[in-house]
Amino acid sequence: MWLILLCSVVALGVFLERLLYLHKASIRVGELLGGLSLQIRNGRLDEALGEASSAPGPVARILQAALLHPHGGREVLLSVTRDAALLEIPSLERNLPILSTLAYLTPLIGLLGTVLGLLDAFLVLSSHGGYATAAELSRGVYQSLLDAAAGLGVAIPALVGHAYLSSRVNDIIQDMERAGIEVVNLLSDARPQGTAGTAEKEA
Repeated sequence: MWLILLCSVVALGVFLERLLYLHKASIRVGELLGGLSLQIRNGRLDEALGEASSAPGPVARILQAALLHPHGGREVLLSVTRDAALLEIPSLERNLPILSTLAYLTPLIGLLGTVLGLLDAFLVLSSHGGYATAAELSRGVYQSLLDAAAGLGVAIPALVGHAYLSSRVNDIIQDMERAGIEVVNLLSDARPQGTAGTAEKEA
């Protein structure tokens, strides 16, 4: 039971830490891209870079990485945004394996407690020559059922929490991909055709 309690405290701590981090990492991508679109089309690249730099979260850092290379070719910009995204993903997924491990570990700990409880019940039975009162047997059975219930009681919320956090991470990754593609398109469309061809050759 102490092991299960420890697992529950760790799982709750990881869930709350990740929930807070992902909440801070989430932004309204459409609004940010809308503001950047007007500035890029009007040639105010410095203002666009400043707005992207002031926004929090990995999506804004993807946009910032692209805006730091406004005159690069399309392939260069795609490579820059892709590399920036790869650097952000480990931070988004940090500690999620711990939550997943606890979700699968706590039922096994509960199963171990169940086995030990049943062994205790059989030991009581054997020590009385095969005869024991219901009260004596119930202690081991109660322990076994309590450990199993506690293990499942921790594992189920941990598994649900892991699934929820994973979906939030996937949503942010999709926002990063969307932001990267759209900012590359904006920079490519805002560049004169001749300049774009020169940038591609230089890349």
